[in-house]
Amino acid sequence: MDFITAAILGLVRGLTEFLPVSSSAHVSIVGQLLGRGDPGAAFTAITQLGTEAAVVIYFWRDITTIIRKWFLALEGKVAKDDPDVRMGWLVIIGTIPIGLLGVLFQNQIETSLRSLWITATMLLVFAIVIMVAERVGKQHRELTDLTWKHGILYGLWQAPALIPGVSRSGGTIAGGLFMGYTRVAAARYSFLLAIPAVIASGGLQVVKIAGGEGTGETGWGPIIVATVIAFVVGYAVIAWFMRYITTHTFTPFMIYRILLALGLFALLGTGTLAA
Repeated sequence: MDFITAAILGLVRGLTEFLPVSSSAHVSIVGQLLGRGDPGAAFTAITQLGTEAAVVIYFWRDITTIIRKWFLALEGKVAKDDPDVRMGWLVIIGTIPIGLLGVLFQNQIETSLRSLWITATMLLVFAIVIMVAERVGKQHRELTDLTWKHGILYGLWQAPALIPGVSRSGGTIAGGLFMGYTRVAAARYSFLLAIPAVIASGGLQVVKIAGGEGTGETGWGPIIVATVIAFVVGYAVIAWFMRYITTHTFTPFMIYRILLALGLFALLGTGTLAA
């Protein structure tokens, strides 16, 4: 992979990571359109470290407060029922489903599940799921109402994001809406919930590449360029998206997903793109 391609894919990653449109699907599709093929699971996971760094900085106060109070609670210096302590445990518990499935189906996630036929199908299916969730969800709950049961359910809704086309934020937000949480609350928790999973996934791929596995023709240089660009663009997108959803619905993103899915089906059906 050359640096220009890496920069383009980093831009795509940053623009789409936090929107409910599936960044992994976009990186895969754009890689194909650029004639470079699917960048692969390793490139995808590592560049997500850039966008996740944007999440950590954007929610820095929330994250540091949660971590600090969580450790103090272990020492008995903060009440175990403190909202921030509970949030720390909920993030840990909510990460378990995607962690287990990621380990059990690692081979499929890195190979067969990256088929663009599956990506197109997931883009279409979850567009409908999210649209339904937004229409039937009562949207009266805030993060202070988050229960242990809902924390686990959030985690289960995040797990399908292992398949390109689902969208980590889209899947988690859909689950939150079905459970009655507001758009802002669902999005905020989806970003916090993603941190452990993304760091673990990206870290694993870094270790693999450092050990000489799966480097392909990409190399460290292009990966670093893509990751830095994803971080800068991703931070701007988070700030915009969190403001946007306070007064707007997800409908425009769902229409886009449906059109993208139909277009992708057409490209695959005509042989313009290889699955």
